[in-house]
Amino acid sequence: MPVSTRLRRPRPAPDAPEASAAPGTTGPGAPLADEPSGRLARWRRDRPRAARNLRLTVHVLAAVLVVGALLLPNAGGELRPNRFTRIPAEAVIGAVLLLALPRRPRTVVAALCGTGIGLLTVLNLLDMGFAEYLGRGFNLVLDWELFDDAHAYVADTTGGTAAAAAAAGLVLLVLLVVVATALATVRLGHLLHRHRDRAGQGALVAATAWIACTALGVQIAGVPVAADRGADTVREQARRVVDTLRDEAAFAKEARSDTFGATPPDQLVPGLRGKDVVFAFIESYGRTAVEDPVASPDVTRTLDARTEALAKAGYRARSGWLTSSTYGGSSWLGHSTALSGLWIDNQQRYRTVTTAGDHLTLTEAFRRTGAWDTVGVMPGVQKAWPEAEWYGLDKVYNAFELGYRGPKFSWSTMPDQYALEAFERLEHGRERDRPLMAEIILTSSHQPWAPLPELVDWEDLGDGSVFHAVHDAGKQPGDIVTDTTASREEYGRSVAYSVESLTRWLERYGTDDTVLVFLGDHQPIARVSGSDASRDVPVSVVAKDPEVLEKISGWNWTEGLTPAKDAPVWRMDAFRDRFLTAYGSTPHPTTG
Repeated sequence: MPVSTRLRRPRPAPDAPEASAAPGTTGPGAPLADEPSGRLARWRRDRPRAARNLRLTVHVLAAVLVVGALLLPNAGGELRPNRFTRIPAEAVIGAVLLLALPRRPRTVVAALCGTGIGLLTVLNLLDMGFAEYLGRGFNLVLDWELFDDAHAYVADTTGGTAAAAAAAGLVLLVLLVVVATALATVRLGHLLHRHRDRAGQGALVAATAWIACTALGVQIAGVPVAADRGADTVREQARRVVDTLRDEAAFAKEARSDTFGATPPDQLVPGLRGKDVVFAFIESYGRTAVEDPVASPDVTRTLDARTEALAKAGYRARSGWLTSSTYGGSSWLGHSTALSGLWIDNQQRYRTVTTAGDHLTLTEAFRRTGAWDTVGVMPGVQKAWPEAEWYGLDKVYNAFELGYRGPKFSWSTMPDQYALEAFERLEHGRERDRPLMAEIILTSSHQPWAPLPELVDWEDLGDGSVFHAVHDAGKQPGDIVTDTTASREEYGRSVAYSVESLTRWLERYGTDDTVLVFLGDHQPIARVSGSDASRDVPVSVVAKDPEVLEKISGWNWTEGLTPAKDAPVWRMDAFRDRFLTAYGSTPHPTTG
């Protein structure tokens, strides 16, 4: 038998000691940092099938992550299976690009593309969140500062520790999404290169299918098979940025034009001279509160009962609808729109008009006459508020200046009943030489609507300590925010409480010369109002003097506190000019 000439490595004897390993190997002399890779290599040799299945699973998960991210819609209502049965153009183009590159450039490009996909995913998720809470998408230019407000809201409702944990969790989630998509894209790039021929053929087939589906308009369950969601996201975000930058200059010019900007003081609101005029905003008091079958029973019952009670006290009311400039939150945009006559629907417009503008607000009109003292009651303000000057308020009472010593009710610093009693004690009930004009922001109907205050005897209000028992007996925010039906029910209860507090204050402390104008600032969030809800809010004017309501008879508003479904609907920015005109103000325009 011929002797083989092939050299073979001699096997060590069973009891022979192992040689020291060279650096970089897995023997006893190897560095400790290399041991995991050695164990993994041995596991792969010992269990090839399991290793192969693991690799396949990781490849599939990487593909699902990348393709799913590219097809992810930016609206929660569109999260349906048929949205993910599409061919993403970006994946096809990316595959072709990665196939054409050598290893090192391929790794860099794949990592950059994956990072971009992760960032687009974050933007889509932000769009979903902003649509849920504010009824619009995320704006890359304007909305970063809203995260501070969101953090403060979470801290107020659930505590500082929970807010810090939520903030940290959000940052980690963003990093996880970006890193995961980057690593997944790199892995897929190397996989494509290892199977270059088949991958090239697959990319050609996918490209052909995408072009054919686009040309023929092929759809699955009404959704086009050919997709370019990633490009759509980029285009949409770019459009918002461009529109925002263009809007800044256009709005600054618009704000300089004012129908009543040069009206002499003696020609402003002569029809209300001698009256105490109160403008009250009720948080989240929207059309949903009056018409939603779950939220409205408490509200409509309260409105009907209070209309009747006020009528017995000599008051009459007229009510209509205004379309708010905001939705679900950012209440200050609604306040400023109603009082300025400008459509202020984003933070940039708000900053422009409040910091650098002299556009006449409805409240400033009263101060400009010299015939009224002007005050603001702002229980939701817990920091410096320079906007008071623009609003024309001589004195502002913030959350710390109303003497409250009771508990907070979630975000709301105090119950509305207490805030109104404090207003009576500090301003409305005082002897004064001139009538009073007040702007009051009521906050008890602010989400999450738990725990809720309850009306107590006005004589027992004191410093608010009486509300400790009410607070302790109330529901917890966590029990409400996770239950849509419960949120709708508690929302309705909160609005009913605010309306009853305000109208009982009027019944108790109002005079023949008191005029109350109260309205909502915006609709509640989509979880309560529904994804297709309007932006309409109720508005009411209440007075004893019949001439006050006679001056607005041409508005065709509904009698009582409940506006009819078909009552007139105005844009909120129309209210200032209509109000000034109805009560005798003479237009003297200024132009930009």
